[in-house]
Amino acid sequence: VRQGDLSVRVEEKAASDEIASLGRAFNRMTSRLGAQREALVEANSQLDERRRFTEAVLSGVTARVIGLDPEGKITLPNKAASELLGVSLNDGIGLPLAGFVPEFLPLIDEVKSNRDRTIERETPVKRNGKARAFLVRLTIEQTDNRIVGFVFTFDDITELQAAQRKAAWA
Repeated sequence: VRQGDLSVRVEEKAASDEIASLGRAFNRMTSRLGAQREALVEANSQLDERRRFTEAVLSGVTARVIGLDPEGKITLPNKAASELLGVSLNDGIGLPLAGFVPEFLPLIDEVKSNRDRTIERETPVKRNGKARAFLVRLTIEQTDNRIVGFVFTFDDITELQAAQRKAAWA
């Protein structure tokens, strides 16, 4: 049992003395431990499968997506987000978003006070000396009124704004 073999059983005697009772208790204990371990392995397998599915979906969409945990640490970025920001967000998994996109941080406080739990804002972002305009949507992930994470989706609308200004001047 110490080495992880929970299929080990002791021979149960029909006697009703303390040794027989101890043997039955040991067999029940190892049986329960084995069932619990199987349930944990199955639950972990399902979580891994869901994560792989989510990552596959995110890698195939063109929208830029960054998932955060309740503390604001990156949990699930997609490749499109990394490419637009010019940083490897996959290397930042487990690190605070503040180190990668500090411009997004004020939105987290704002969305917490929003009843809809979703906000959408134009947010200026400066990268490599260039000012860009991002349209950012932030949604809170909740379970039982408890924040379990945040999801940022965003796009670069700099060229769209420039075209709108040109059209207005024309």
